[in-house]
This record gives sequence, structure tokens and C-alpha cells, in this order.
Amino acid sequence: MGSPVLRLVTQRIALGILLLFAVSVLIFAGTQALPGDVAQSILGQAATPEALANLRRELGLNDPAILRYFQWLGGILTGDLGTALTSRQEITVTLMPRLWNTLFLAFWAAVTSVPLAILLGLLAVHYRNGPIDKLISATTLATISLPEFFIGYLFILFFAVKLQWFPSISTVYDGMPFLEELKAIVLPATTLVLVVLAHMMRMTRAAILNVMQSAYIETAELKGLSAFGVIRKHALPNAVAPIINVVMLNLAYLVVGVVVVEVVFVYPGVGQYLVDHVAKRDVPVVQAVGLIFAAVYIGLNIAADVGAIIANPRLRHPK
Repeated sequence: MGSPVLRLVTQRIALGILLLFAVSVLIFAGTQALPGDVAQSILGQAATPEALANLRRELGLNDPAILRYFQWLGGILTGDLGTALTSRQEITVTLMPRLWNTLFLAFWAAVTSVPLAILLGLLAVHYRNGPIDKLISATTLATISLPEFFIGYLFILFFAVKLQWFPSISTVYDGMPFLEELKAIVLPATTLVLVVLAHMMRMTRAAILNVMQSAYIETAELKGLSAFGVIRKHALPNAVAPIINVVMLNLAYLVVGVVVVEVVFVYPGVGQYLVDHVAKRDVPVVQAVGLIFAAVYIGLNIAADVGAIIANPRLRHPK
């Protein structure tokens, strides 16, 4: 890892920061275009015009949009996510426990899905075009074709209502025993696993099959190595770069795409928090959560690029 790698990594990070800045502008502009009036939502339909005008002035809603944007951005850069308009609480205080809950759910979904996807991809390549390969492909295609809310409701119906193995509402709280936390997130985590597993498995299979067409693979086979040995020792290490990319993209989805799953299972995470405050027209909360989601997605994409650069000599030494 010499200067070419450092230069490429620096470029990726700089582009990520510029992209995050552009996304912050879009988030702010999008929230300003939302229909509805925050002051009206807080005071209710019976509010007088004078009360509405006073609250808008107090909340700073009468300031020019560009001034409010730079005030918001300045707060973000100093670690201040703002204050929720409806509860008057600091967003950081109420959001961080929920962000931890979302990361906890995404972590266990990732710990399950990533090794399983790579293992299934290896098995599909080893038995390619055979019954096992076709069974794995058909099963994963079936799961990816179903929306996550449908899978979630099926799990609730069978495993929570009929069998009563797991709770239908995934409630976690501070001080909850670890094993009870794991039991509470089994259904939402399994839903997320099924959603991302198919994509990771198929991309792993495709990346390894692409490498299997190389000349050095044929040489390894002629040396008498077993089929699985060729895949494990020669094909998999050289297919790491695209596999890293697809794994990171799916990890980003696990964090950013949990909104639907959290709402279905009433899980106290960032997604549920966002939906609750969208309904209340609480713009600072929507902006803060949107920016956090964007930062996680961009950050994991940068990590995927850096991992691909380190794993692939052709990217470390571009022509």
C-alpha cells in the first residue's frame, strides 16, 4: 500500500464529503417543500392566527430558508442536531438510544446474513447447474420477490400468533437481559436477513463464476486440486473485491432500509422514530434522521470502495 492507494482513498473520502454536503442541501430543500404547517400541527386546528404567528416567530419559521439552512448545517458540524419542534427536546438525546437499537438489529442481521450468503454462494458454485444450485437460486429468488412488510406479517402470523414462539411486538429497553433482547429481535432480524441474503448470495456466485473462467483456475484444476479446493484457495480470494462491494451495499441497506421492518414490528429504532415525526411534521427530526441515513450509506459505500482498492491489485495500480 503505497501512495497510489493513499491518493485513491483520499479521493474517495473527499468525494463522499462533497456528496454528503449535496445531500444535506437536498434534504433541507425537500423538507421545506413538505405540505402542512408545523405550528398548526403543534397548536391544533383551534389555534388563533395570533398564536400561530407567535409560534412561527419563536420557531424561526419566518427566517429566510438559506439562513435556516446554514444555521442547521452549523449545528450539525458542531454535533448539535437541533431541537424537536413537537417535544422541545434535544434531538441528540432522544435519537441516540434509538440509533443504538437500529444498529443492534442491523448488526445481528448482518452477522447472520453475510456468512450465510457467502457459504450459499460457494455451495451454488460448487454444485453449479445441479439440483442444489437450482434449489438455492429458486429459494433466494422467492424471498427477494416478496416485500419485507409481507414477510414480516407472515412471521407474526405463524411464529407470534399461531405458534407463540416469539413476541409480535419487538420491544427492547435499557437494562433488558441480553437473551431477551435477542429473542425480541428474532423476527425483524430474520426478515432483514431474507431481504438481503438473495442479493449477496447471487452476487457472490456470479463473482466466483467469473473468476472460474480464468486460465490460472484451469491450471489449478490440472494440478489435481479438488473442485472445492480450487474455489476456496484460488477463486474466492480473487473474487473478494466485488463481494466486498455487494456486502457493504447490503449492510448500508440493513441500516437505512429498516424503516418498514421497524414499523411492522413496532421496534423502537430510528425508522419508527422517523415515521412518528413525519406524521407530526417535525421538520428538524426528519432532517436529522435523513442526514444520518445518508451519512451511513455514503460511509459504507466509501468503505466498500476502499476495501475493493486494497483487495484488487488492478485498482491499487490504475493505468
